[in-house]
Amino acid sequence: MTRRIALLSIVALALQLMGCSAWKRFVYEGFDRDEWQKPDEVIALLGVDEGAQVADVGAGGGYFTFKLASVVGDTGRVYAVDVDDDMVAYLKKRAEADGVVNIEVIHGEFHDPLLPDGRIDLVLTSNTYHHIEQRSDYFARLLADLAPGGRVAILELNDHGWFPRTFGHTTPKQTIVDEMTAAGYRLVDDFDIVERQNFLVFTPST
Repeated sequence: MTRRIALLSIVALALQLMGCSAWKRFVYEGFDRDEWQKPDEVIALLGVDEGAQVADVGAGGGYFTFKLASVVGDTGRVYAVDVDDDMVAYLKKRAEADGVVNIEVIHGEFHDPLLPDGRIDLVLTSNTYHHIEQRSDYFARLLADLAPGGRVAILELNDHGWFPRTFGHTTPKQTIVDEMTAAGYRLVDDFDIVERQNFLVFTPST
């Protein structure tokens, strides 16, 4: 553990010297996220199809954004939403540099992701839920953005591992279910493939 902390400290210093956006991307993605996050399996379970309109709320450095953009193809669209100026600027720059034209970056507001009404087939949020204030109100407002049959998928850190326990970046599963129920949703899937996260999928209850 001591060697790991020392290594993390060195990496953190190096990233800070590189600038804010590099540091923030490391915080979002870490060393081994592909291994534990299982992004391809997550996207497959969600049944994301070509042509889908998907929102990545709390997109950060675009970990899921660019993977989703590849899946939805030229006829689909991914709305990458974040409230952080650095991340919004980075996402726009990366999409332009990579020539990815089916990503629309949105500078959201803390109370509203500013998505187009009635068009979103899937909202995905990963390790963002605990940052949202007045969560039931936020997701109740988001109901207007969903297309018929639209869903909300929440990947949120549980208490597995020292980092979330130490820094409180977790939300208990039952809390998520209760808050989403209050917002007007019902739980339709509860997947257990990602050990570090609750993985819950909701649809509007009416």
